[in-house]
Amino acid sequence: MASGRERRAAADTFTARMKKLVHRVRTGVRKSAVDYFRGDGSDWVALAGLMLMIPLIAAFSMFDEVWFAPALLVLPIVAGGLLLRPASLLALYAAAATALIVESVKLGPYTEGPARVTPGTVLVVAACGFFGLLIAQFRSRVGVPWRRGGTMLFDLRERIRVQSKLPQLPAGWHREMALRPAGGQSFSGDFVVAARTNGGRTLEVVLTDVSGKGMDAGSRALLLSGAFGGLLGSLPPHAFLPAANGYLLRQDWDEGFATSIHLVLDLDSGDYELFSAGHPPGLQLSAGTGRWEEKASEGPLLGVYDGAQFDPVKGSLRPGDVLMLFTDGLVETSDRDIVEGIDRLTGEADRYVSGGFHGAAWHLIEAVAKDVNDDRALLLICREGSTTPR
Repeated sequence: MASGRERRAAADTFTARMKKLVHRVRTGVRKSAVDYFRGDGSDWVALAGLMLMIPLIAAFSMFDEVWFAPALLVLPIVAGGLLLRPASLLALYAAAATALIVESVKLGPYTEGPARVTPGTVLVVAACGFFGLLIAQFRSRVGVPWRRGGTMLFDLRERIRVQSKLPQLPAGWHREMALRPAGGQSFSGDFVVAARTNGGRTLEVVLTDVSGKGMDAGSRALLLSGAFGGLLGSLPPHAFLPAANGYLLRQDWDEGFATSIHLVLDLDSGDYELFSAGHPPGLQLSAGTGRWEEKASEGPLLGVYDGAQFDPVKGSLRPGDVLMLFTDGLVETSDRDIVEGIDRLTGEADRYVSGGFHGAAWHLIEAVAKDVNDDRALLLICREGSTTPR
């Protein structure tokens, strides 16, 4: 009992209480900083800092109006337009207007010197405040503070990239994918969802091309990739594209169609089925003949009409064979039809037959459609020969 009282007394000393207080303050500050960065916290810290800047700028302007012109008040106003909510921004503007009035009185009429509060200075400060208020109101309506806006777009891009990651395959198989958005943007209307189903024995891959390109199609690609990823493996292979078609129809988008190709590959035997929804055909390289063969299946575009049927084409990948799936941006342009594009793609792919297709997907896009202003995606599935190094 005595030892317990001693421990409690030691824990209740001044030093211990101060350590607890410092820990609580540090935790609270860290939580407030995280909430502020995410856009969930109050903007009082930013408001207090900007409100302190205004009298400092006014004091410096009255001390040396040549180096510290009254127009410097636009700096906290511009920063406030990015940092503050509309209500806080109005308080900042009131402080800036008061500072201009004080400067005007202390510095004298603008006709007596160049570094005075001129009508032009008032106009510039007012214009910056007006546009800052418009930006703040727009952010408030959208619900995305500037501190979170850039990271939100980054998160969306990374989520699409993670959802497009292909699963690991057993020994004897190689897979890779390359995707190039239109115009060098970060968002693409092409995406892949993939999963190993049937106890890991089957690889299912869906390559989809959403209507539109680049950032215009990025939001729809994100929504569809999440929905398709949920459907993949939850339904029998023959039911996937009908379910995806129904999902697009329910969205009722003005430009809501998409093309898609669904690969169902048995990793033990190499047998596969290809289901297509208005997508360019797959290409299979036969190691025995060294020739590329088109694998085209029948099916309409996704999101066009209800009750669509999707009939598969069957094939088999033997050791050394390669299956190539791609979107139309890789092989079709305004001055080149799809047949010519496929011929060019297979011609470039022949360069990799002898050395293997490791790292070939990105280089094929570079060689065939580097400067095309359209989203491009290429997927390679290779069944390696017994003597081919992994």
